[in-house]
Amino acid sequence: MNRRQLLHSAAAIAAAAFTPLSHAQDGPIRLVVPYAPGGPIDVTARALAERVRDALGVVIIDNKAGAGGNIGADLVAKSAPDGLTIGIAATATHAVNPWLYSRMPYDAAKDFAGITQMVRVPNVLVVNAARAQQLGINSLQDLITYAKANPGRLNYGSGGNGSAGHLAGEMFKQKAGIYALHIPYRGASPAQLALLAGEVDFNIDNLAAAAPNIKSGKLKALAVTSLAASPMLPGVPPLSNTFKGFAIDTWWGLVAPAGTPKPVIARLNKAFTDALKAPETQTRFGALMAEPVPTTPEQFDAFMAAERAKYQQVVKASGARVD
Repeated sequence: MNRRQLLHSAAAIAAAAFTPLSHAQDGPIRLVVPYAPGGPIDVTARALAERVRDALGVVIIDNKAGAGGNIGADLVAKSAPDGLTIGIAATATHAVNPWLYSRMPYDAAKDFAGITQMVRVPNVLVVNAARAQQLGINSLQDLITYAKANPGRLNYGSGGNGSAGHLAGEMFKQKAGIYALHIPYRGASPAQLALLAGEVDFNIDNLAAAAPNIKSGKLKALAVTSLAASPMLPGVPPLSNTFKGFAIDTWWGLVAPAGTPKPVIARLNKAFTDALKAPETQTRFGALMAEPVPTTPEQFDAFMAAERAKYQQVVKASGARVD
């Protein structure tokens, strides 16, 4: 091969290597949200899509709900690794569902490349305020004491078998050494309505959903499930104060298909982490009780792996299964 041919080959290889990055620069980028419009995940995704417009160009939100988030996540897994399709990875899709569903359309450990974690939202153990007053429950210890003295008298609700509320409830029962009947509902909203109506005694709910009723006095917050106390709910202790290491937060972040070139991942990471660090984002997400958590791609990959390992044990202990 002569010098001219060698230079031409080198240029062709370089051009091929950087084609995905060029495409990512030109956009539009499709951001797949594996849930219906209007929820906290969708709202935060749309807010970030607006903030990265200058850096990445147009980012189009594509809601692909169904099968607990598996349909949307699978779409991302099977997309071309060129930076033009990215998606939301959440607690359910990338930590719980691999152990909950007997058949998965994607491999959560192998089919994705982390971009950055987006947010962390603590869950909160709440009781019906009127019921708490009736039973003399003013603290987490009061709840545990009552449950031990009155076995089988308490129940709790969740958004369904295998939901975050169900798994957190089973983990709490196991740690506390108590029994409470689990009553699954078809979604988190019906479960909260049941708690407000007094059909169930307590729930472990997403703080974003529970906060309005906590502020109104209809629900009483006994503990948050984050490892540390939440600044969004001052005065409410974490469950980890009573049960060391107890942590079962709700989180979500951004992923690309496995094999997406590292320069593309790096560029996406910079744009989205810059957006997450912006004061306007902090304020807007704070109103949703969501704490921005910008990370490196490597940190997010490691975090998701640790969460999968944790939930493998939690799902097994709960006995929940979706066939």
